[in-house]
Amino acid sequence: MHSVTILGSTGSIGQSTLDVIALHPDRFRIEALTAHKNIALLYRQCLQFNPRFAVISDTELAEQLKTKLVEAKRTTEVLHGCDAISQLAGDSGSTIVVAGIVGAAGLLPTLSAIKAGKRVLLANKESLVMAAELFMQMVRTYDATLLPIDSEHNAIFQCLPGDFLPGKKLHGVQSIILTASGGPFRTTPLAELTSITPTQAIAHPNWHMGPKVSIDSATMMNKGLEVIEAFWLFDLSIEQIQVVIHPQSTVHSLVVFEDSSLLAQLGCPDMRIPITHALSWPERITSGAKRLDLTMIKRLDFEPVSLERFPCLRLAFQALKVGGTATAILNAANEIAVDAFCHNKIRFDQIASVVDAVMQKSDIVCATDLNVILSADNLARKFATQMIKESVYSVEK
Repeated sequence: MHSVTILGSTGSIGQSTLDVIALHPDRFRIEALTAHKNIALLYRQCLQFNPRFAVISDTELAEQLKTKLVEAKRTTEVLHGCDAISQLAGDSGSTIVVAGIVGAAGLLPTLSAIKAGKRVLLANKESLVMAAELFMQMVRTYDATLLPIDSEHNAIFQCLPGDFLPGKKLHGVQSIILTASGGPFRTTPLAELTSITPTQAIAHPNWHMGPKVSIDSATMMNKGLEVIEAFWLFDLSIEQIQVVIHPQSTVHSLVVFEDSSLLAQLGCPDMRIPITHALSWPERITSGAKRLDLTMIKRLDFEPVSLERFPCLRLAFQALKVGGTATAILNAANEIAVDAFCHNKIRFDQIASVVDAVMQKSDIVCATDLNVILSADNLARKFATQMIKESVYSVEK
């Protein structure tokens, strides 16, 4: 029996994790659930899974949740705030922590879980992008077990030798191939990208994800962050990481071995598959996901990525080559730019422009100290916010 804390239980990763756990009450129990502001869903989750703790970011919402749970005669203790989330992530009550918080907000809680030596199921790629060297050093120092649940990284992990874990040296691998669907605008004429709306950008053709991840997929910044994550998870050189467009999202990624053989992991586009793999590792259990029917697959297409169409991917490779705080700056600027796009403050095609400008303006330093990383993150956010206010990045009325 494993006890599980889910950071971001009301998001798409959190909900998928709870779907899997509901299938296996003999294997898992919920220690804690955390959410930002979705009190209605968090309340329903508490009723179903009866966690020891529930955390929500806002004090007033926490009081509301506490009242509702008392009325329902539930004993869940309600906490609030970022400090409470980090504390529970490192608490001894759980053996598994699912890092499903989107964005930089997930960094400190994830590091707290690593410092406690837990099995950490990593969906929050931004944590590794921001503080990769420090992050992986802590995994080794505190003997934490880090298992990726992004579909691409989990696919690679499944194709690797059984004795490999992220943080260890990888042998016999020539390269890896990360697949990308290309998002909703893979074939949209470039001239039309200036008129894309947030609603259009969020409508991913294959996956059901939150707004931030969906927009990152549309710009392919999501794939850029995954390249950075793969670089550190699998201890590869930049030249060993390739990205290809695969519109069907059936082959989730591939490993090329030294003998030039390729191994791929295939499946329906359902996050319950990688989540189940990491929850039960090294065993295999039922995920609840639909099985891929090979007889129904008409074709598997692969094509090169156009960096003209997806400049965010180019910027991610650039940040990885520069190193230091460049990747933290990339991530921070992107978060601000995506939020601005969602609120109609900039155009879709200007997301990359804002990120590029912030990277050029920022000083890059060594990224082995957490305070330095957080300072670079904060300054990049201020730069991006300032630039968005300038007329050059304003949406024409």
